[in-house]
Amino acid sequence: MFCLFVLLGNPVYSSDSTDTILKKLNDALKNKQRYVELKEERILNFKKIKSADLSKEQEYNYNKTLYTEYQKFNSDSAIFYVKKNLKIAEELQNKELSDLANIQLVTLFSSSGKYRESEAILKSINKKTLSKTLLPNYYVAYREFFEHYAANSYDIKYIEQIRKYRDSLLMVLDPSTLNYQINKIQQRMSEEKTDISQKQLLDLLKNTKEDNPQYAMITYLLGSIYEGTHQLELRKKYYALSATADIKNANKDNASLQELALVFYEVGDVDMAYKLTQSAIEDALYCNVQFRTLLMSEVYSIINTVYLEKEAKRKTELQLYLLCISLLSVFLIVAVIYVYKQMKKVSKIRGELYETSQKLAELNKDITETNNQLQERNSQLSESNHVKEEYIAHFFNLCSAYINKLENYRIILNKKATAKQFDEIYKILKSTTLVDNELEELYKNFDIIFLNLYPTFVKDFNELLIKEEQIVLKQGELLNTELRIFALIRLGITDSVKIAAFLRYSLSTIYNYRTRARNKAAVSRNDFEEMVMKIGLISLKV
Repeated sequence: MFCLFVLLGNPVYSSDSTDTILKKLNDALKNKQRYVELKEERILNFKKIKSADLSKEQEYNYNKTLYTEYQKFNSDSAIFYVKKNLKIAEELQNKELSDLANIQLVTLFSSSGKYRESEAILKSINKKTLSKTLLPNYYVAYREFFEHYAANSYDIKYIEQIRKYRDSLLMVLDPSTLNYQINKIQQRMSEEKTDISQKQLLDLLKNTKEDNPQYAMITYLLGSIYEGTHQLELRKKYYALSATADIKNANKDNASLQELALVFYEVGDVDMAYKLTQSAIEDALYCNVQFRTLLMSEVYSIINTVYLEKEAKRKTELQLYLLCISLLSVFLIVAVIYVYKQMKKVSKIRGELYETSQKLAELNKDITETNNQLQERNSQLSESNHVKEEYIAHFFNLCSAYINKLENYRIILNKKATAKQFDEIYKILKSTTLVDNELEELYKNFDIIFLNLYPTFVKDFNELLIKEEQIVLKQGELLNTELRIFALIRLGITDSVKIAAFLRYSLSTIYNYRTRARNKAAVSRNDFEEMVMKIGLISLKV
């Protein structure tokens, strides 16, 4: 019940490729709401404890636990529990507890854009009277206050203040802690000591699990280093690792998604940039982190404009494709009519050839002329067969391309629906039933037309196989996958890539089918597909 994260063993920084890491990021984005639900479930379990059953000190610690849970998740809720602790500290007349709650409130206020309130609390805290245990919190609050303020109004003096309070923080932190090491590395990064910072971060990453709250910070800092050294792939890789960790931790106050969106925008992947930007804005608004929203506003405006332009271009292209398909469909109908007429002509020619062959014995004087006519008509027959097979092959290629375009159309509209632009369209087009039905109808039509052309294909194909490996079709089945592959080969489509695209199988699956069939052949394995190409030649010439 309390388990929020799955331990993934050693960090993936050295073994996983960028593509694998991006796949994990996409999976995390798909399951983002689930991580939020797990976080809320964890918090709900904490809330089952009744504050009435606790002493004031216990209630203070209880509220502090809830503040920690909400700090990077929902700042308004975090503020609520910190204010409750301020009242408790006042009732207990405990200055240290009051100072801690005030320091916590400083960061929450500054991240929410309440800079005046935050600054007023900071100035009200007397550093000299603070306990040593609260000094790190005090310096962190001041540093983060200037970090948040710099996002709203950049000035070099704020950067100097950030460095100043980081230096003070390092003076009071335990050097053996991970927090100290990370702040020390940030200090070196600000001093442009890139090489040593990179080495130390990679060393830290080796010993840090993904569920560690600092994992996202370490990988984010690595991404920042590689951004400064213009190493695009490494920059993308470590920002992606950081973003994935933030999503799994349900950390809504994050910078990795924004930085990663900029990476994808730079490489021209506007769709991914838009997707990440949307996610980052949703997080900032959910957590009410105003300085993140300000940072994202300009980026979002640029990416959104490019994305909308691209979508408009896609819509225009789709309309053009639909027009082309319509024209091709008309052409295809004309072609089918032409093939039908040609087949009637072929049938007539065959009848004439038969009558001519009966008269050959009596017409020896005209044998030369008759042979010339026969050669001419055989040539016509061969050409007609070639035309027929060529058009049929084009017919199915066009059908397959049409289905692919329909599916791409569904994906595009699904993306629009995901972006909450057309809710009703999203519900309708999310289903793949249309594509599945079209594929089923395409294969059925293919089987019928092919068997009309080569009615003995299944029998002739089985004769090429050893007896115990011959294919037995199920009831109502015209062709199965294996027969369909070799039917395409019989039509002259021998390229496994095209066969895989038409039948919606992977390239390796098509290779396996072809190899397995050759291994079952009753004839020479090398001649097997060539003999398949000859199936029906005799029957078609009769």
